[in-house]
Amino acid sequence: MTTNDTSYDGFTDEERAAMKDRAKELKATARRSSRGAKADTEPEVLAKIAEMEDADRVLAERFHALVKEHAPALTPKLWYGMPAYARDGKVVCHFQSAQKFTSRYATLGFSDRAALDDGDLWPTSYALTSLTPATEDRIAALLKQATA
Repeated sequence: MTTNDTSYDGFTDEERAAMKDRAKELKATARRSSRGAKADTEPEVLAKIAEMEDADRVLAERFHALVKEHAPALTPKLWYGMPAYARDGKVVCHFQSAQKFTSRYATLGFSDRAALDDGDLWPTSYALTSLTPATEDRIAALLKQATA
């Protein structure tokens, strides 16, 4: 490596922003817990979705609707500034807008709690560019498997 290289050194601005978002989320959760209140966090998720650029917002709104329909046991919450859906407080799946990390596509991610296991190798995140009926059916099946 030469001294003229502009190699990656540390976190990107987007990664730092996501970490700040997570710190705010943890503080808000701690405040709610100290009051003994179980807050409805869906309005926060919907507000975050509303802030997204048009293409991402349409995908996120539809993903949110699919979660509500096919995985109603999951609770909406923010996770690193992204719409996420949890069971017993642990994230099962999330939507990452393309804009969040300046990516060319939005991403649907599933944690190990989703138990999408399929042999020795299976995907835990999916690039999402549009929602067709076939895509929605596939997402619905993944959500059902993740909450089975």
